[in-house]
Amino acid sequence: MLQTLTERLFDDSDRTDLDPFAVFEEWFALAKEAEPNDPHALALASVDDDGMPDVRMVLLNARDARGFTFFTNFESDKGHQLHDHPKAAMVMHWKSLRRQVRVRGPVQVVTPQEADEYFASRPKGSQIASSASRQSRPLDARQTLIDEVAALESRIGEGDVVRPPHWSGFRIVPTSIEFWKDGEFRLHDRVRFTRDTPDAAWVSARLYP
Repeated sequence: MLQTLTERLFDDSDRTDLDPFAVFEEWFALAKEAEPNDPHALALASVDDDGMPDVRMVLLNARDARGFTFFTNFESDKGHQLHDHPKAAMVMHWKSLRRQVRVRGPVQVVTPQEADEYFASRPKGSQIASSASRQSRPLDARQTLIDEVAALESRIGEGDVVRPPHWSGFRIVPTSIEFWKDGEFRLHDRVRFTRDTPDAAWVSARLYP
C-alpha cells in the first residue's frame, strides 16, 4: 500500500527524496476542505530598521517551486520593511487539522507581469480599494477612506482599473520549511527541511516537540 506524503514525512526510515513543497500541497489541499474560512491565511513576520519584529496576517496568493507569494501595498510598513530587510518568516496554522507549517527565507519582489496578472484576477472593488488605500498611514476617519474610494469609482466608471505602481508582490524563497502535527500528550511531530541556498538540496531532521 502506498504511503501518503505525510506518512513518509514522519517515517524516520527514509525521507531523502521527499519534496517539502509537495508535502505542503498535500496539507494545503486538506486545509482547503477543512478550514471554515481563509485556509490560505498566514502570519507574516518582518523587522524594522531597529530590528523590532512586526507580524500581521496576510493571504497566500500564489505558490510554486520558487516559494510562497503574497501581494501588498509597497508603501505600507511591511512593504518598507521587506524592501529594506529582504528576509521574512511565515506560519500557516490550520486549527481544524491541528497542523502548522513554518517558513523562513530571503524575499524577492515578483515580476511586473506576475503582479499585473494577479491584480487583474481580483474583483474590481478590491482593485479600487488597493488603489485608494494609503496603507499603514494615519486616517482621520473611516468616512474619508469611503469618500476616496467613491471618488475613484466615479472616475474609473466602467473602465478597467490599472494596477498602481505601489501595489505588487513579494515571494518568500524558503531556506527552511517546518511541518508540525499535533500529538497526544503534547508529543507532537516536527520535521524541518533546510538548505543553505535556494539552489541547494534539502536536508531534513526530526525535532523534539
